[in-house]
Amino acid sequence: MVLSLLRRSLVAPPTRPQPEPAALRVAHGTASYDVVLKRSARARRLTLRVSSATGEVVLTIPSRTALATAERFARDHAGWIATRVAKLPGRIAFADGVEVPLRGDPHRIVATGGRRAPARVGRDAAGGPAILVPGDADLVGKRVSELLMREARADLAAAVARHTAAVGIPARRITLRDTRSRWGSCSARGHLSFSWRLILAPPFVLDYLAAHEVAHLKEMNHSARFWRVTERLCPRTDEAEAWLRRHGAGLHRWGA
Repeated sequence: MVLSLLRRSLVAPPTRPQPEPAALRVAHGTASYDVVLKRSARARRLTLRVSSATGEVVLTIPSRTALATAERFARDHAGWIATRVAKLPGRIAFADGVEVPLRGDPHRIVATGGRRAPARVGRDAAGGPAILVPGDADLVGKRVSELLMREARADLAAAVARHTAAVGIPARRITLRDTRSRWGSCSARGHLSFSWRLILAPPFVLDYLAAHEVAHLKEMNHSARFWRVTERLCPRTDEAEAWLRRHGAGLHRWGA
C-alpha cells in the first residue's frame, strides 16, 4: 500500500490547458490597444470591429481557429485599429457651459452656485433652454446625470403606460440602465429595461422604443405579427429606427 502511494506520487499530474485570454494587446507606434476576443461557432472568418459607441475593439474568431492565428491577425491589423480608434468622436463630460441634447433639443448646462439642490430644466440668462445646476461646481456632472435619469424614467413610464393600456397587458417592472448593445429589452416575466440615454433623443425615438418593448409583451419575437403591433402603437417606427441607425451611437458620447 505504501509502495503504491509512493509510485503514484512520482507520476506527473496531467497538465491542464491554459484558459484562453479574454483580450489581446497589440501595439502600433507608441500606442497600444486591448482587443477583446469573441469565439463564435457561426463565424466563418476572422473579423475586427471597433464600436463607435464604446470604442471597444472586438476580434471575432471562428470556433476552430487557433489562438496564434488570431494573435497574428490582430498584430497585422494594428494600423487599421489605430486609424479607426483615432476617428472615434470624443467623450463630452457634463460640465458648466456644455450643451446637452435633452429630448433632442440643445440645453446649456449652467452652474448657478448657491445652496445644494437637484438640477432642474429652465432658462439661462439669455432665455435659452438650460439645465440649471445649484450647489458645488464639482458636483455638476453628477447632478446633470441624476436629472437626465429622472426625466428618462418619467417619459418612459408615461409611454409604457400608454402603450400597455393599448395592448391590454401590463408591464411588471421598468428598469433604466446604461446599456451599450441594445436600447431596450423585455423579459418573459414582463420586466422592461431601457437605456436612460433615450432621453437625449427626440421624443418620437423614446416613444418607439417603449412601443417596441411593450409589443414584446404580446409577441416575444420579431415576427410579422410583432411588427404590426409595434407600428400600430408607434406609426413613426421606420423614422425612429432610421434615426437610431444614423445618430444612436452618438448618444453614448455624453457623460464622462
